[in-house]
Amino acid sequence: MKISVELTLTPLKDDYESHIIEFIKELRKSEFKVLENPLSTQIYGEYDALMTFLTRTIKQSFLDIDIAVLNMKVVKTDRSDYEPDF
Repeated sequence: MKISVELTLTPLKDDYESHIIEFIKELRKSEFKVLENPLSTQIYGEYDALMTFLTRTIKQSFLDIDIAVLNMKVVKTDRSDYEPDF
């Protein structure tokens, strides 16, 4: 099944920007479609493969950051082609 995942990583430390950039770079290296905006990053793919990848990538990011919050929304469909109609 295809899913869409929206991620927002928020390191709770002064040098937060470098951690966010590294996290996004890891997402970009994947086989999945990745779209970014100023507030979040969306990634799209097959459920099992994408969730396995995200589990590994999020864990590595958490190992590199003392304290962080990760907000994640999962939608059960591929929304990568969504365009607003307004």
